[in-house]
Amino acid sequence: MYDLHAHSTASDGTLTPAELVRAAAASGIRTLALTDHDSVAGLAEAGAAAAEAGLRLVPGVELSVTWESRTIHVVGLNIAPDHSGLNEGMRRLQAVRFERAKEMGRRLEKKGIPGTLEIAAGLAGAGMVTRTHFARALVQLGHAASVRDVFDKFLAQGKPGHVPTVWAEMAAAVGWIIDAGGVAVLAHPQRYKMTGSWIRRLTGDFKAAGGQAIEVISGNATLSDIQTNTALARRFELLASVGSDYHGPEQVWLKLGKIPPLPDGLAPVWTRWETEQ
Repeated sequence: MYDLHAHSTASDGTLTPAELVRAAAASGIRTLALTDHDSVAGLAEAGAAAAEAGLRLVPGVELSVTWESRTIHVVGLNIAPDHSGLNEGMRRLQAVRFERAKEMGRRLEKKGIPGTLEIAAGLAGAGMVTRTHFARALVQLGHAASVRDVFDKFLAQGKPGHVPTVWAEMAAAVGWIIDAGGVAVLAHPQRYKMTGSWIRRLTGDFKAAGGQAIEVISGNATLSDIQTNTALARRFELLASVGSDYHGPEQVWLKLGKIPPLPDGLAPVWTRWETEQ
């Protein structure tokens, strides 16, 4: 059982890296990738826990990319976490995240909701402050019933807390991953809410930038999503990845280890590093 996309408190997950590893092992997962947003800070702790649990940890990261004015995520799998080029790229993205968080706090305060940055930072602890931390802060303050409601009311485009953000270029992010010895994976294509022609254009540009794989199964993807992603993998000759995009037990609709098998005829992404051993 593989789960190659999961988050910890090093970004916007609610379980520590060690807790995530133990939960994954308990759910039957035997190979887990920790892929925190623009950070590898949780990998050392996760690696130690994985050794104790008898679980294989694949070092990973999820990088933020701007493509055609849209935010896209690229997962890096089996990376060298200490690679200088990757770390320099992540430092740039972390600086962007910090400035975005300050601006989100300012915009929400102008709308009569002070203190969100401080609460979000407290929730993030040693990790980076993300939009999800702001969402949890707004729930805590009583401005919405759930994190999902917060995104609809406050953080989506055109809403009071939305801050347009320019992330890394596609080719740069893919290059950082490849230079660090990893495999670049286009994350959760169905999440971007694009038309068929746009998603094909995105996948083509990703491939042209050096991208090597695509998440065929991600989170609670529907059968239609899986079929679409399978077709993309075949058309653009990409390896196939699977990942829950798990953030914690609060996601009652999403469970670790509940990932259906890959469709027949696809080359799994893990063959890239397993055959290299």
